[in-house]
Amino acid sequence: MTLITSIKNKILIFAILATIIPSTGLGLLFFWKNEQMVADNVTHQLRTLALDASRELEFWLEERTAEVRTLSTSNTVINGLSAQSPPSLPRYLQLVQEKLNSLLQLSIYNANGKLIASSGPSPAPILLPNPWPQSALTHGVIIKAPHRNQTHDATTLTLAVPVLSMENEILGALVAVIDLNTVLPSLKYSAQLSPGAILLLDLDGNPLLATHRGKDTSFVPIARQVLQRLRADNSMPITFEGHLQKTVLGLAIVPNKLPLMVLVERDRDEIYEAWLVSRNLFLGLMTLLTLIVSAFAWRLGRSIVTPLERLTTAADHIATGDLTIRLPVARRDELGHLTEVFNQMTEKLQRSHKEFESASLTLKKQNKLLETLSVTDSLTGLYNRKKLDDILDDQLERFKRNQRPFAVLMLDIDHFKALNDTYGHLAGDQVLESIARTFNRSIRNIDFAARYGGEEFAIVLPETGLSAARDMAERILTQVRGAAYQFNDQSIAVTLSIGVTISRNDDKTPEAVLSRADKMLYKAKSAGRNQVTCSD
Repeated sequence: MTLITSIKNKILIFAILATIIPSTGLGLLFFWKNEQMVADNVTHQLRTLALDASRELEFWLEERTAEVRTLSTSNTVINGLSAQSPPSLPRYLQLVQEKLNSLLQLSIYNANGKLIASSGPSPAPILLPNPWPQSALTHGVIIKAPHRNQTHDATTLTLAVPVLSMENEILGALVAVIDLNTVLPSLKYSAQLSPGAILLLDLDGNPLLATHRGKDTSFVPIARQVLQRLRADNSMPITFEGHLQKTVLGLAIVPNKLPLMVLVERDRDEIYEAWLVSRNLFLGLMTLLTLIVSAFAWRLGRSIVTPLERLTTAADHIATGDLTIRLPVARRDELGHLTEVFNQMTEKLQRSHKEFESASLTLKKQNKLLETLSVTDSLTGLYNRKKLDDILDDQLERFKRNQRPFAVLMLDIDHFKALNDTYGHLAGDQVLESIARTFNRSIRNIDFAARYGGEEFAIVLPETGLSAARDMAERILTQVRGAAYQFNDQSIAVTLSIGVTISRNDDKTPEAVLSRADKMLYKAKSAGRNQVTCSD
């Protein structure tokens, strides 16, 4: 009876029962539910992986279509069709093909389907649509589904876009044979984020590409019955014999813009192995938790045997300034009442201290936010004009001390007012934001990019000579010119004019360097824009 009425033993017995009973119940529930949870989790992972792979494929197709359509609008291609295959046209197609690693062959046909020029020696015959659909004027037309191309020894798809005259008349078509293997890096990246393998199949179930294919890996076509089941229900995974002749769990979806199937799968043995590991881990954790709680309860019960000593020790802590001390109210008697009064006293002192700390932390956060806003342009996220002046002051002082030059680039968006007038200020703001992101990707960590005002920007390159600064400017010019800017389904062409200069010994103020860079910018714009001009 004495053992049961002891406070220490009561706490110990209660803690052990409170740990063992829920642990046992949860363990039984775990074994009953875990298999379904694993199946649901694998289903979610496979669905997510399939959707991600489908989006990557559609994005990849949009990029390739944009490349081919951009090429179809070049003067060389248009003039080549008008001049009926000038001698330079095949060489031009070869140069373009060499620059774009996704292209295996480029061919130009006239409006009657006759071959005009090709980058390869033997272009495959192609049947062009006649007439072209209206959507072809703005979207590419896939005229041959992905397949294994024996000529190029690669999996390819063929994309054709019309070549239009200045009056939007169809002069012919530009046909590109595109290497489907160039989408593999994107698919492998998606596969790394989620356990599973991605395979691309033609609509007959024959393998085209796979993220887990090695040099010595040979795939077999999927069974027709399995293919029919995959097509019938693309939301739930099924178990079947996979392309590596292993039992897998997988599902398939068909992208909207590509005539192929995206199949994602996981090894069934691997899933079961993960389930066993999870079960053993759960049992181990529950056992460890029971031991920890039992030990803690035993120590807690033992400590309550001397409550008066704890009160004395706590009072000593308060006297020394430690306001974090808290005592548990375990009983509703005189000792419990004394503990409550003690806690109330410490709570009041602690509350006052926390209010002071909270106010101090809030003030620090507001000061940090104000500091950031004071040096940042709100639209582009680049430094503002005030911060640019400070940066130039600092760079000029460093230059005077160590004689290591720094470069300044002044950049201006060509015909920005006309862009705003044509597409609206929202489009102009979007272009400014996109160009600012291009600057941040192009410059080094030690460089500084700022919005000078309106559509003008400035970039400061510490410890950089004129040649390196010009290379940087040319790179930025090329990236901005080659980027695709879209607003309300409209493509906007954007170019820059850039003036480049470096610091000189006779520069007395930052304004002298800025003025010289601005003159170079004006010179670039006067010379026809879309170019870089450097000071001597």
